[in-house]
Amino acid sequence: MKKGLLIIISGPSGVGKGTVRNCFMNDESLKLAYSISMTTRSPRQGEQDGVDYIFTTKEEFEQAIHDGELLEWAEFVGNYYGTPMSQVEKLRKEGKNVLLEIEVQGATQVREKCPEALTIFIIPPSMEELEKRIRGRRSEPEEIVQQRLAKASKEIKMVNNYKYIVCNDDPQLAADMISTIIKRHMEIDE
Repeated sequence: MKKGLLIIISGPSGVGKGTVRNCFMNDESLKLAYSISMTTRSPRQGEQDGVDYIFTTKEEFEQAIHDGELLEWAEFVGNYYGTPMSQVEKLRKEGKNVLLEIEVQGATQVREKCPEALTIFIIPPSMEELEKRIRGRRSEPEEIVQQRLAKASKEIKMVNNYKYIVCNDDPQLAADMISTIIKRHMEIDE
């Protein structure tokens, strides 16, 4: 069985990565498996452990870092986020194309370990629209909103580290573009 692709989707907080992903995730022709990240942050309303994230303690996360069990990890606003390596490799060996929805720092770590990874950066139509989306969540205090906006400005400057850049002005259109990119790379690898 042919090993599956490793696909990285990055973009600033609030750009709509999850919304875009949900538009193409169930397309069976893409043979996708979503890699669930670990985090030490508390679940947001409606999030489920083992579905949206693997929610864990800071101590357990730090042990995973120490033991080299993470493909990538980062700390942001006092919480850890990371990708368990064993889960990704298991899915790829099953022939699934593994989708990582991760931030820029994590994507850099993955590219160093897996230079063959397919990298896609989702950008907002404008910084004004990004701010509107982040504020629209109404889930974080102003200090965190400002941190997310500052981080987004830095992350957008990293787009040249990605093979593809997709603008999320319309989530379905962005999803269609990403689906086409994945299908092309599936054909190349055959």
